[in-house]
Amino acid sequence: MDKPADNLTGLLHRAADGDAEANEHLFERIYPTLRKLAHRQLAAHRKGTLCTTDLVNETSLKLFGADRLARIDGRSHLYATAAKAMRNILVDYARQKASQKRGGDWQRLSLDENQLSAAGLSHQILALEEALTRLRETDERGHQVVELKFFGGCTIDEIAEHLGISDMTVKRDWRRSRAFLYAEMNAS
Repeated sequence: MDKPADNLTGLLHRAADGDAEANEHLFERIYPTLRKLAHRQLAAHRKGTLCTTDLVNETSLKLFGADRLARIDGRSHLYATAAKAMRNILVDYARQKASQKRGGDWQRLSLDENQLSAAGLSHQILALEEALTRLRETDERGHQVVELKFFGGCTIDEIAEHLGISDMTVKRDWRRSRAFLYAEMNAS
C-alpha cells in the first residue's frame, strides 16, 4: 500500500500533467493542511482582517494550475511552496493596508465577526518582511528555516527533510535566525 506522502506526490505529478481529476483530489487532500497553516499565520497576528478561508483560497489560486504544479517535486516542497505563498499574500495585504492608511485605495469594508482589525498586522508583517529580506542577504538557509517554521508551520523534522540537513542544524539555524530577526525588528 502506498504511503500517504507517496500518494500525494503521485496526485501532484498527475495534476501537473493536466489531469483535472487528480487536480481536484490534490486540492481536497491538501485543503485541511492549508487551513491549518493559514490559521496559524492569522492566529500569530490576531489583528488582521483576513480570515483563514480567504488566506487558503488566495494560496490555492497561487498553487494550482498545471504550469505551477509542474515545478513542485513532492509533498514537503508543496507545503514549503504554500508557506511561501501565504507569506507573500500576507506581505501584499499588509502593504495594501499601509497604503490605505496614507489615503490610497480607500474602500468601505463590511465588518464580519470572523475578521479582525488590520492595524497591527500591517506593521508586524512589514517589519518582519524587511527583517527577513536582510536575513536572506546574510543567511539564505536561516531565511528558509524561518519561512518554513514560521509561515509554513513545519516541524524541525520536516524542515530538516526538506532542506536535506540535520535536526540539530535546523535548531541552530532557527535560534540564530530568531535572534537576528528580533534584533532587526527592535532596531527599527
